Amino acid sequence: MLNIITLLRLQTPTGTPKPGSNTPIDISAPFDIIVYIVMPIVIIGVFFILKKKKKDDS
Repeated sequence: MLNIITLLRLQTPTGTPKPGSNTPIDISAPFDIIVYIVMPIVIIGVFFILKKKKKDDS
């Protein structure tokens, strides 16, 4: 079992992000607010607007 874990660990390329090195979203940064809060809301809103228009046209 230890050999399998060691082999899997050796396959991780250098320079790739590790799960333990992730940081939380910085809400004070405008870019993070736009990407993670505003854009999903806009995309969902556009989806429902287009869905309603398509339903009204049929």
